[in-house]
Amino acid sequence: QVQLVESGGGLVQAGGSLRLSCAASGDTFSRYVMAWFRQAPGKEREFVATISWSGASTYYADSVKGRFTIARENAKNQVYLQMNTLKPEDTAVYYCAARASYRDSPYYQTTQYNYWGQGTQVTVSS
Repeated sequence: QVQLVESGGGLVQAGGSLRLSCAASGDTFSRYVMAWFRQAPGKEREFVATISWSGASTYYADSVKGRFTIARENAKNQVYLQMNTLKPEDTAVYYCAARASYRDSPYYQTTQYNYWGQGTQVTVSS
């Protein structure tokens, strides 16, 4: 099993940037596909970005493509989400998720991930 802890959330003005981090422990980090999801009040949890076990493949939701970048450092057991040009509609709780897989093609559904962090709040003011 792997344990996930997110950090880096906060309050930022529209147009600003934040970098989220997710620290993993408890298992071999490089076995896992990693992803970021987010959930706004009253809405379902939605896919944001995912990265393959090696970091070679990344995929993004259309709503964040060109603004957000997912990256990982397997040696540090960390995955990151760099968020630029933030918009008020990016306001949500952001969750890190993991699934043990060596597949390079993406998983987009919440049900496809076995492990979740507790979430970190991102608030973008207009």
